[in-house]
Amino acid sequence: MYIIQNMEKAFYTHDPRVNSVFKVLDKNGKIINDINHNLSNDELLNIYKWMIRINAADKKIINLQRQGFMGTYPSVQGQEACQVAASFILSKKDFLVPTFRETGMMWVKGVPLKSLMLYWMGNENGSKHPLDTEVLPVCIPVGSHLPHAQGIGWSQRLKKQEEITLCSFGDGATSEGDFHAALNFAAVFKSRTIFLCQNNDFAISTKNEQQTKSKTIAEKAFAYGMQGIKVDGNDVLALIIALKEAKEMAKNNIPTLVEAKTYRLSDHTTTDNAKLYREDAEVKAKLEEEPISRFEKYLTNLNLLNEEKIIQIKEEAKQEAEEISKEALKEKDPELTEMFDYLLEKPYPELESQKQALLKEYSNQ
Repeated sequence: MYIIQNMEKAFYTHDPRVNSVFKVLDKNGKIINDINHNLSNDELLNIYKWMIRINAADKKIINLQRQGFMGTYPSVQGQEACQVAASFILSKKDFLVPTFRETGMMWVKGVPLKSLMLYWMGNENGSKHPLDTEVLPVCIPVGSHLPHAQGIGWSQRLKKQEEITLCSFGDGATSEGDFHAALNFAAVFKSRTIFLCQNNDFAISTKNEQQTKSKTIAEKAFAYGMQGIKVDGNDVLALIIALKEAKEMAKNNIPTLVEAKTYRLSDHTTTDNAKLYREDAEVKAKLEEEPISRFEKYLTNLNLLNEEKIIQIKEEAKQEAEEISKEALKEKDPELTEMFDYLLEKPYPELESQKQALLKEYSNQ
């Protein structure tokens, strides 16, 4: 319980002007903050494999989009640590409330990669998440899902449930009114919610310094009477430690704001051209801090990885993405009426009449 017992070293509790970043590994994979992460060797390898799998799937989806098989897609390259850590600390019954850049996070939580591919292909079957995943649908409008997340966390407190809710969003969402409404309400009503901001430096083309005058996003928590922490978002160990402690707080009805400082190595989406607003030299410099190679070096130093094993893991991940994409490409479009059948558990009369009207119109064509 490192952070709860020693909050002044991680979560801000006294001075909101603190501008430190909680981290465990440096960019070379060396331990700089000797905290027991309590992860077994098997768990460490599993975390690494998930980061590689997400990266391989991401690259495959982009290739399919370039070939015309996918619609607009938001890459997660450079943010793999955030993607894995967020779902790694969640139980099966904890809720995940994602934005649109959570392909990896949703996959780790239990949504099949095939479903995620189908979603970005425009096939409505991609919205059929297994009911036991406790993952809300992708949210495209910026920040509009934060009130939903605090509402779920509030209901978990009222029902005295063990479960908590994690909501992920980008730095751009912190400029939305929904951010204020959600955090203010969550703090007042003690919602069991973790608000995870993946601060990747850009809200499309808007840099952080154009977004806010706060030194950090994490310090905004103090205006709401919440706990806040800024974590190195490319350090998967630091993220897991911080999020585990945030989860313990949520279980005690204490909401938190976790700012994960990462970097978007790709374009905002496949319709964006990031070269128009950032220099190649900046991206090249950020590559030295990206999460996969950092964690890879750490595991190599522990003798859990070697060159041969790294090649094997990456090849297996590439083949997995290839095979799943072939399955997704074979998927047929859903039946016309499924837009009604899958919307609600029990359709109401007006919805049923709309369904029949559509069927009648369709049969007359």
